Amino acid sequence: MILKLGLPKGSLQDATFALFQRAGYTFTVSTRSYFPSTDDDEIQAMLVRAQEIARYVEEGVFDVGLTGKDWILENGADVVEVLDLCYSKQSMRPCRWVLAVPEGSPVRSVKDLQGKRIATEVVNITKSYLEKHGVQADVEFSWGATEVKAPDLVDAIVEITETGSSLRANKLRIVDEILSTTPRWIANKASWQDDWKRRKIENVALLLKGALEAEGQVGLKLNCPREKVSDIVAMLPALKKPTISSLADDGWVALETILKEKEVRSIVPLLKRAGASGIIEYPLNKVIY
Repeated sequence: MILKLGLPKGSLQDATFALFQRAGYTFTVSTRSYFPSTDDDEIQAMLVRAQEIARYVEEGVFDVGLTGKDWILENGADVVEVLDLCYSKQSMRPCRWVLAVPEGSPVRSVKDLQGKRIATEVVNITKSYLEKHGVQADVEFSWGATEVKAPDLVDAIVEITETGSSLRANKLRIVDEILSTTPRWIANKASWQDDWKRRKIENVALLLKGALEAEGQVGLKLNCPREKVSDIVAMLPALKKPTISSLADDGWVALETILKEKEVRSIVPLLKRAGASGIIEYPLNKVIY
């Protein structure tokens, strides 16, 4: 059997391929192709704009896909959300759809947009937001370059941002956050009821989740005097408890633990002062004596 997979083409493509690579799936695609090849014969993938994937999954064109929560809501897609994957093209944090206006605009809240014009790619999400606040405004679909449309063409925009740098560069000010969004691993409802497809979808989800959780984590190996084990173990963060192994010299033991890479720089000096030696950070294989 084959699992038909829809992957986002565009800004999220490279980050998505990198995530799958860490999960054990290699995708390769030529510059002009929309059909990546993969080292899993049970997966058939196609690159589609993230904006369309939820709809195609709902209709059964794809068994499973990866797209943002924003596009599920925008399309009103009836799909199974299997897994929330918090990553983006630049970082490991959610993106935000925000209401923004020119820096010199008198608009201070959504209420000030009564009767005004707003440009956005997420028309349905924006209309729902305005309705919730009791505001009537003209919402028009933007085909791109939304940041440059205010104030000459529209009074405000609703745009997605990861860092806010593009908005600041275009002299725009955020008035409100409308939606926080992350990529979702979604399944077609009929495919989810198929035993083989569901197991395959869940297997990939498990590996993707593991790849994300391992991001920024490193291993630390070290030797320490047996009489100082308690003191050193107390310093070590671990998912459960550090692994402790006896060495040929009964007076020493080996410890192994997992921690965030950014914690290494602060904890290693403490370990050295406590008597640890032979400290190795992996998979970097960085030796710290």
